[in-house]
Amino acid sequence: MDALLGQRKINLRALTDFSQLEKPVKEHLKKVYSSLAIAMLAAAAGAYVHLMTGFIQGGFLSAIASIGLLVWLGVTENSPSNQLKRLGIMTGFAFCVGLGLGPLMDTVIQIDPSIIPTAFMATTVVFVSFSLSALWAENRYYLFLGGMLMSGVQMLLFAGLINLFFRSYFLFQAQLYVGLAIFCAFVLYDTQLIVEKRRRGDTDYIW
Repeated sequence: MDALLGQRKINLRALTDFSQLEKPVKEHLKKVYSSLAIAMLAAAAGAYVHLMTGFIQGGFLSAIASIGLLVWLGVTENSPSNQLKRLGIMTGFAFCVGLGLGPLMDTVIQIDPSIIPTAFMATTVVFVSFSLSALWAENRYYLFLGGMLMSGVQMLLFAGLINLFFRSYFLFQAQLYVGLAIFCAFVLYDTQLIVEKRRRGDTDYIW
């Protein structure tokens, strides 16, 4: 009867129950999300520098710098002696990405400044929700999504190329919402992939 009336008790402890994750996996996830937080702060700093100081402007050079740093990070060996170096490269990459977002944020601010905090809050809610869903789910439950998601990304790229010529509003809207669904699913897939790779011995929490 309580369930029918919507009075079913909710076990709040279940929301923080990650007992299915081994201790090394939990420690690895802490490092992953800590490095992600550092990258977000660096990107925010890059955007701030573009918007508020005018000292460095985002554009072609910031894009080249971000690509160069990404390649440098990829070829730098993951070893205990290189951890600070790789973390510094990642921070520089995130700063350049934030700097490159500056021109887009300039345009958004001219349209409606409230879009930026709204987008940030919505992105945070989506990321946290889907990450927790992946961590609570059964082991490897979402790993089968990998092939389908990559196919979906290829279809989005193909549709984008087609729409360069047809300028279809319907196709643009389809790309927007299908892309949102695909990248939400990527959060599920990537979170479980991180867990599974750590179980198989991969300790890289940056790349």
